[in-house]
Amino acid sequence: MQGRPGWRIMAFTMNGLTYIRKTTSPEATKQLAATLAPHLRAGDVVVLGGDLGAGKTQFVQGVAAGLGIRDQVTSPTFNILLAYAGGSLPLYHFDLYRLEHPDDLEDVGYFETLDGDGASFVEWGGKFPEALPYGYLEVVLESDEQGVRTVRTHAYGERSRQLLFLWAKDSKSRLMRV
Repeated sequence: MQGRPGWRIMAFTMNGLTYIRKTTSPEATKQLAATLAPHLRAGDVVVLGGDLGAGKTQFVQGVAAGLGIRDQVTSPTFNILLAYAGGSLPLYHFDLYRLEHPDDLEDVGYFETLDGDGASFVEWGGKFPEALPYGYLEVVLESDEQGVRTVRTHAYGERSRQLLFLWAKDSKSRLMRV
């Protein structure tokens, strides 16, 4: 699959801003995510990384709550894409774990959705780095044996740098620059 115009070919070059925060419970992870919601706008893409059970879906649940979405947010593992309306911004939640080939992204409306009217959250987006947009916010969640999560955020591209800066500046996020 060839990269699309405006889409990243080399996905993981280190540039931009990096912030971290530790959370000690699923509720704290959701609260952190909710502080991102007011800064999101249509076309924003957040790529979620971390092992199974690290809290990626909990993070999306927090964002949904922050957007005012009342629907129950679940993992899209078997659906690949779940869409949520009813908040201040549509929320699209992808899970690419079960996809085998980059060409499968066309079948699920991946590119059109990312360029669409809402904010997109993509679990396992690093599986297809050639399909990531040029600008996105990366959020990686790691959990230790005690259940403490380290949430590491990194911005790729101008809009995501702006988004991360606004989010980190929000005193409720308590993000710390690395």
